[in-house]
Amino acid sequence: MGGSLRIALLSYRSKPHSGGQGVYVRALSRELTELGHRVEVLSGQPYPELDAGVPLTRLPSLDLYREPDPFRTPRPSEFRDWIDVAEWATMCTAGFPEPMTFSLRAARLLLPRAAEFDVVHDNQSLGWGLLRLVGAGLPTVATVHHPVAIDRRLELAAAPTLRRRLTLHRWYAFTGMQARVARRLDGVTTVSESSRRDIDAHMGLPADRVDVIPVGIDPDEFTPPPAGQARDTDSILVITSADVPLKGLVHLLEALAKLRTERPVRLTVIGTARPGGPADTALDRLSLRDAVRFTGAVPEAELIRLLQRASVVAIPSLYEGFSLPAIEAMACATPLVTTDAGALPEVVGPDAGLRVRAGDVGELTAALKTVLDSASLAEELGRAGRRRVLDLFTWRATAQRTADWYEQILERKGRPC
Repeated sequence: MGGSLRIALLSYRSKPHSGGQGVYVRALSRELTELGHRVEVLSGQPYPELDAGVPLTRLPSLDLYREPDPFRTPRPSEFRDWIDVAEWATMCTAGFPEPMTFSLRAARLLLPRAAEFDVVHDNQSLGWGLLRLVGAGLPTVATVHHPVAIDRRLELAAAPTLRRRLTLHRWYAFTGMQARVARRLDGVTTVSESSRRDIDAHMGLPADRVDVIPVGIDPDEFTPPPAGQARDTDSILVITSADVPLKGLVHLLEALAKLRTERPVRLTVIGTARPGGPADTALDRLSLRDAVRFTGAVPEAELIRLLQRASVVAIPSLYEGFSLPAIEAMACATPLVTTDAGALPEVVGPDAGLRVRAGDVGELTAALKTVLDSASLAEELGRAGRRRVLDLFTWRATAQRTADWYEQILERKGRPC
């Protein structure tokens, strides 16, 4: 036990600078490699940015949702095989094909190379192709950050029409596949106790079969502001990987509008608003176009700079399976205002931020005002957040616990490691 492992790390999409999947893949592969293991990342588009020494094997899809032409029509010459046809046909019938089609491509590549790997680690595709690997005896595990069935429930609740609800049912049909695949893998890990309970409730995988390994950050990169650098006055920052109801951005915009009646507060959104989507519509309804800036995806260095300048980071989510933005802000000693949704209380703890009821705009407004009004409170929250990250949430600790988990899986299967 405790030797060097050969790991195939799978991710069906790995956006480098926003969204947890690309961050998770880059950091975990880097830290596992530095611990002496050999990691090969297999990913579909968008491809991750990886550190030196971590090879990337590209498994190209038709990339049907790329910007600036999502839901595009591929040229006939782009179709290479039956998996491409299945991907296109699923999109044409309002489904989301990528978790399934990526897993099938990964299995096709890995099965002839099974002797080259000790373990396959899937990052929440949970597609049918993984069962081909299990059936071939290749130890196959997965990280489930949170059950996507929760996203489906929240989007259905916010859907304005029957037609939209029917479309969402079809789009999220892949969640049934994910639940069935997860129950047949050799091991599943998740990032919080909250997510472990939700996996039991929404995917039918008993909590005692799910291991909890929190994710982390690099505390040498995410640091408090340099000495003497003041934070921007009345500046709120929010990091959102998607403009969807689950992230609660509209509630934050409504709180911002209330704050604007008495102070020139500004909001920076690290992310984008879908044209005509909930946030975009709210900007006009609340007359906030001049008070909100959307940055789109930003490199890590720019993210850190923005965190170090913000007066407060808001996390207005209606659900979080973990929340990388929370620990990134905490590592930068930036005070937090968060909801009580999902794993946020577990991650932030009692001292690093003010907590409000999810969806309560009045409480959110009051908490933001409290932090903006009290420099001493903001400093106290920031110091507590930094301490909590150093104690609990580093990528090196995540990687070591993940490697130990692999070895437990292999020992259970009677495989040498």
